[in-house]
Amino acid sequence: MLYDYLTSHLNISQEVAIFMERIENSLAAEFKKADQIAEYNQAKVLAAMQACRLSDTHFNDSTGYGYNDEGREALEEIFAKIFKAEAALVRPQLISGTHALAAALFGNLRPGDTLLSPVGSPYDTLESVIGIRPTSGSLKEYGVNYAQVELTADGNFDLPAIKAALQTQPKMVTIQRSKGYSWRRSFTVAEIKSLIQCIRTESPRTIIMVDNCYGEFVETSEPIEAGADIIAGSFIKNPGGGIVPGGGYVAGRAELVERAAERLTAPGLGSAVGPSLGMTRTLTQGIFLAPQTVSSCIKGAVLAAETFNRLGFDVLPSATATRTDIVQAVKLGQPQHVLAFCHGIQKAAPVDSYVKPEAAPMPGYGDGVVMAGGTFIQGSSIELSADAPMRPPYIVYFQGGLTAAHSKAGVVFALDELVKAGLVSL
Repeated sequence: MLYDYLTSHLNISQEVAIFMERIENSLAAEFKKADQIAEYNQAKVLAAMQACRLSDTHFNDSTGYGYNDEGREALEEIFAKIFKAEAALVRPQLISGTHALAAALFGNLRPGDTLLSPVGSPYDTLESVIGIRPTSGSLKEYGVNYAQVELTADGNFDLPAIKAALQTQPKMVTIQRSKGYSWRRSFTVAEIKSLIQCIRTESPRTIIMVDNCYGEFVETSEPIEAGADIIAGSFIKNPGGGIVPGGGYVAGRAELVERAAERLTAPGLGSAVGPSLGMTRTLTQGIFLAPQTVSSCIKGAVLAAETFNRLGFDVLPSATATRTDIVQAVKLGQPQHVLAFCHGIQKAAPVDSYVKPEAAPMPGYGDGVVMAGGTFIQGSSIELSADAPMRPPYIVYFQGGLTAAHSKAGVVFALDELVKAGLVSL
């Protein structure tokens, strides 16, 4: 029925609708896997809320300093239980995943310390935070050293090189779970666990941080359970469930989380301050909805993978691969293909569907980026969206969808735009 409506009311070609419906019908087993993971994670979230005796009194807001905010404290306890952490910092004042990661980095690194990435270059916006791209106020300016080990040609950990780099006993290792703007596999929790075991053997005192953006609730376990010391993420991605207007979290060992809190607020204040500003109910409801919302995103990503793979494009991951984040990469090869794909995603949006996204400079990015996403919350990538740095080999990164039907519709619109532009033949 979805495809009937798209053709009769939203100008999708009959040829595209028939092609897409056949592909969707072949993916029932993959959709069932996504549903089963969502059910497990939903039970996990429910158990955490019940164990913390969540009450409607916790939804009262606080202002000013935010001292003794019982709702904020209950929510942070819930997060700690969900992610199997000692403590969590859950704050609307953290504006993005990059901000949450920066708080954890600056809070736990000091001049002369070394930060090591054993998985190659970090996400573009973190390059500025670290100082890989010269930026005022970066870790590099504060005297923090940085080293990285590239992945092998087939995208795996280069364990001999990692072991050699660990002989310097770096203060912190940062592991990016999701692929970011790289053409590589995103790392499963099991793979992260194997890497952490290597790090613990070679450098037991090193702090291990995992960038958990795009990964929450895609699997049934999280990086803290794999041995990570600290993780961070954003509420306009997975854990916000698509309804949280902003914020982020840091979770892990209590002393590391508190140092991140002191970076967010001030030394001596830390997690004791920070008004909830009336957002506790929304933050709590968002994490409750998150497992199902993530499942919807996965269904759209699986459909995109199979669709573009059948059309001869390289995709990562494949439709049947084990997933660990919501991001689907499609190597389109040409800038006009990227723009057409993103124009299709924008046409499928509930907000600003009439605009045409184009590549433009973005704060924190080294290249022009085209971003499609008519979202209810600005920049929300748990909602239907697609983005791409405009550089060879012209890879588009598709993610999101508050409902499975909308995520699927986004794939249909993207393909339809490519077909109508004469760039793809079915």
